[in-house]
Amino acid sequence: MNAPQTSIRSQVSEQEWKLRVELAAVYRLVALYGWDDLVFTHISARIPGPEHHFLINPYGLMFEEITASSLVKIDMQCKPLLPTPYKVNPAGFVIHSAVHEVREDAGCVLHTHTRAGVGVSAQKRGLLPISQQATVIMSQLAYHDYEGIAVRDDEKLRLQSDLGHAKYMILRNHGLLTVAPTMGEAFQAMYTLETACQAQIAAQSGGADLIEVQQSVLDTVAHAITLQRGVLSSAEIFAALLRKLDRRNPGYDQ
Repeated sequence: MNAPQTSIRSQVSEQEWKLRVELAAVYRLVALYGWDDLVFTHISARIPGPEHHFLINPYGLMFEEITASSLVKIDMQCKPLLPTPYKVNPAGFVIHSAVHEVREDAGCVLHTHTRAGVGVSAQKRGLLPISQQATVIMSQLAYHDYEGIAVRDDEKLRLQSDLGHAKYMILRNHGLLTVAPTMGEAFQAMYTLETACQAQIAAQSGGADLIEVQQSVLDTVAHAITLQRGVLSSAEIFAALLRKLDRRNPGYDQ
């Protein structure tokens, strides 16, 4: 089933349409950077309001073909709120609804199954402080133990508790997850986490002893990030990524 050719822009608010365009772009960027896993994994965007409605991918479409109009708007019971020919993957709903339910700042939740991410998630010590990217992440990183494919509602409480206020999460034996107020920030966070995981796998493959960054340096980095919060914006980077996407795979805004 191809993505619908008829735009639903007239059926939604301008605010929702903007979120749809940005979320569809993030799906295609994930595909462009090779982080997709066939039609699996999910990226969701919360629609502002007390209802906690959010947008998620239509099950069965490749990330590279998702459009603003094909995204599915659902409530906290996974009920579609607009007519749609698509279904929603239950595993995607459980994880993303759990985060959106308790994190008011979760404008976007991004989840991947990359080789490097899964590889690091399977290691007992998880992410090691051996790269600059990792040092940026360590103070905002959480872990959640693997409980099988995430289709049971009772896992939500444990996932919520493990995530807390973290921006990054490693789902053990499973993959990676980032949470941020905007699509651009969530994508940039995943780029940093994915790069840190790739660097770790690459360094370990060399077989030499690894140099770990000392805790005092990690504390300094964490303090610097706190001071810069609200000063450094991902908006400019996201705008550049959209220009790149317009050159490589246009049409996400349909």
